[in-house]
Amino acid sequence: MEVPLDALDDAAVVNGIVFTTDSHTVKPIFFPGGDIGMLAVAGTINDVAVMGAKPIALSAGFIIEEGFEMDSLERIIKSMGELSSNAGVPIVTGDTKVVERGSIEQVIINTAGIGVGSKLLDNNMEYVDRGKKWLLDSSLRPGDKILLSGKVADHGIAIISFREGYGFDTKIKSDVAPVNGLMETCLNAKGVVAAKDPTRGGLSNALNEMAEKSGVGMLIDEEKIPVNKGTIAACEMLGIDPYNIGNEGKVVMGVVEEKADDVLKAMRNHPLGKDAEIIGEVTEGKHVILETSVGGKRILETPIGDPIPRIC
Repeated sequence: MEVPLDALDDAAVVNGIVFTTDSHTVKPIFFPGGDIGMLAVAGTINDVAVMGAKPIALSAGFIIEEGFEMDSLERIIKSMGELSSNAGVPIVTGDTKVVERGSIEQVIINTAGIGVGSKLLDNNMEYVDRGKKWLLDSSLRPGDKILLSGKVADHGIAIISFREGYGFDTKIKSDVAPVNGLMETCLNAKGVVAAKDPTRGGLSNALNEMAEKSGVGMLIDEEKIPVNKGTIAACEMLGIDPYNIGNEGKVVMGVVEEKADDVLKAMRNHPLGKDAEIIGEVTEGKHVILETSVGGKRILETPIGDPIPRIC
């Protein structure tokens, strides 16, 4: 295997085929900016895309609670079809099972996705030449720049606020979106060495995973991290760190220093990357250090546990 299970990347690679699977349960199943079906499609496409691959097909398996409304199921299926079609990644096979009332809550969706390498990936790796074709979490080196494609924490806060009825739910929407087009744009600029979508555990978890697997540290400038003002206000009210909240349409990317400005420009030219920033750099050491907006420094630690009920 080119990228085995124990690498714990976003997908495995077997004989040139990138393969990933994920199960999705979220409460509520419809939320500002999306629904569980969009979450399933985008999440799986993104896990393939951040490996540097071109996603080509999806499967979808539904486990449905007895009594679940047919109108809701049709709405979910329609949104999945529209999103996968717009992303150019068709759903080609699937399965449906119905279980007794109370066995699950409404519906669980499992999706799997496959992808293949591309000329863009090959050209990018020829430029970087670190002996690795795929964009792995373990590929960072001191001096690389860390790029973030846009504002963080909107997805988690949209769901939590809508679920609990805090009153700011109409202003904050989920960022759920497939990032395969954005990844192609960045690969075309060359110099990308690693990429990850900061889902569960948010930006904090993504940065720490990449740093730990690469055996490096990071120095991150908090003032460069894009966050919506409404999201910051909601996080402060709820006592939640915005860097620990899941996202569903963002990419954290490691780029060689000499190409960072080119990739940033490419990101900003894509609709999903208009708020992109270079948020820091890879350093010697073992910790992800956050230079705070008040001038101090703190270790940005990996979050403990996942939110319950789940947000993705």
